[in-house]
Amino acid sequence: MDHITFHYDTVLSDVHMLLPCTRHLMTRLNRVGQPVFISKFKILSDGERHDNSDAGEGLKEAEEFNGPREDRGKDLKTTQGEDEDEDEGGEGTVRPFLDEDGDLDVTHRPRKNPVEGTGRDLVCPIILKQSNPVLGQEEENTDDEAEKCFNNFIKIEHTMATPLEDVGKQVWRGAFLLADFILSEPALFRGATVLELGAGTGLTSIIMGTTAKMVYCTDVGEDLLSMCKRNVMLNKHMMEPSGAEVRVRQLDWLQHDLCRDSDVDFSWTEEEVADLYNNTSVIIAADVCYDDDLTDGLFRTLYRLCSNLPHTCTVFISLEKRMNFTLRHMDVSCEAYDHFSHCLSQLPDLENGQCTFRVEQLPVNFAQFLLYERIEQLELWKVTATPLPLDRAQTDSELNSSELDLHPSVKTILSPEFSNEAPVKS
Repeated sequence: MDHITFHYDTVLSDVHMLLPCTRHLMTRLNRVGQPVFISKFKILSDGERHDNSDAGEGLKEAEEFNGPREDRGKDLKTTQGEDEDEDEGGEGTVRPFLDEDGDLDVTHRPRKNPVEGTGRDLVCPIILKQSNPVLGQEEENTDDEAEKCFNNFIKIEHTMATPLEDVGKQVWRGAFLLADFILSEPALFRGATVLELGAGTGLTSIIMGTTAKMVYCTDVGEDLLSMCKRNVMLNKHMMEPSGAEVRVRQLDWLQHDLCRDSDVDFSWTEEEVADLYNNTSVIIAADVCYDDDLTDGLFRTLYRLCSNLPHTCTVFISLEKRMNFTLRHMDVSCEAYDHFSHCLSQLPDLENGQCTFRVEQLPVNFAQFLLYERIEQLELWKVTATPLPLDRAQTDSELNSSELDLHPSVKTILSPEFSNEAPVKS
C-alpha cells in the first residue's frame, strides 16, 4: 500500500485525532486492505480521574504537554530575561522580538543534528505491506512491566479513516462514555448476563467483562467480528478477576432471528440462545445511531428481545449528538439524533404490547476513567423494559398500531414479522 487515499465519504473518529499521546501502532492490513492499528488506553487511577461536574470538561492532556496556563509564559521570560525592561510601575515586562516590518519574530528551539558515532540510527518510516505475526509477538513480549503488573491498560485493535459502513472498526467517544458509566457503577452489573448491540471494536464489552458474569458482544461482518474477538483475547487479563466470559457473536438488526447455522462463523448455539433469553438483564449500545435505517433496526431488535424476556431488562444507550450543515435546511441540524429521539420518545406508547417501557436520560457527571473529551453533546439514556402480566399482555394480532399516533418506524416494530422469534427455554 504505497498511498493512503481519503475519499469524500471517509470518516475519522475524534478519539484518534484528539489523543496525541496515545500509542497508535500499525500492526497489519485486514482482509479488505485497511491498515489496522493497536492503541493502548489507560484506565485512570483515583488520583488521576477528572471531575466532570460540568459538562464539556473532559480532555486535559494539553496541560500535560504545555503545563498549566499560568506557567506557559515562563519559558519565554527565561530565554528573554536580558531584554526585560522596567515599566513605569517598576515591574518587569517582556520585549517581543520584531522583524524589520514589525511582525513578531518567533525563535524556535534549535534542533540538534545526529552526530556520527552516537550509536543511534536514523528512523525511516515504512508502511507495512503484509501482516507479520513475528512482529506482533515481539510487540506483546516487549510490553512495559507496569502494564503486565497492573490491569490499568486496555489494548484495542482498530482502523482509522474508514467509509461510513465501516465506522464500527473505529473507537468512538460514546463507547468511552458508556465504559465510564460501567466503571462508575459496577454494582449495577456485577454477576449479570449482558448483551451489547453494535459492539464495534468491543471496548465496552471488555469493560463490562470486569464486573459482569457473561457478556454477549454482538455486531455484523466477519472482518469486524474477527477484530472484536482479537481485542477480547488481548484484554483477557482485565476479565480474569471477575471470572467473566465475553463471547463474540453475530446479531444483525435487519434480520428477525439469530443465526444458529454452525457452519457460519460467530453463530449462536441453542444453549447460548436459551441463556440469552432466560438470563439477560442488561442490554447496552454505544454510539450506534448515525443512520435512520439502523436506528429503526435497533428499536425493532430491542422490542423483540425485551418482549421475549421473562423478567425486567435495563437498556443503556450512549450516543453523541452530531451537528451537520445541510443544504436541505440551509442550517445546522442533527437529523440522525432527531430520528433516534423521536423513536425513543414513543417507546412508552407501546405499553399495550408484550411489555412496558420507561425512558429517562441519565446525567453524565460521573467519574471519568478514560482520557477523552467529554463534550456536552454526549448523552446517556436508560430504558427499563418490564414484561406485562399474562392477563394484561396482548398478542401482536390484537394490537392495532393504527389506533396509535406512532412514528412509521415504531409501527414497523409492532409488525408480526419482527416479533415472532420464540426464545428457546431451558
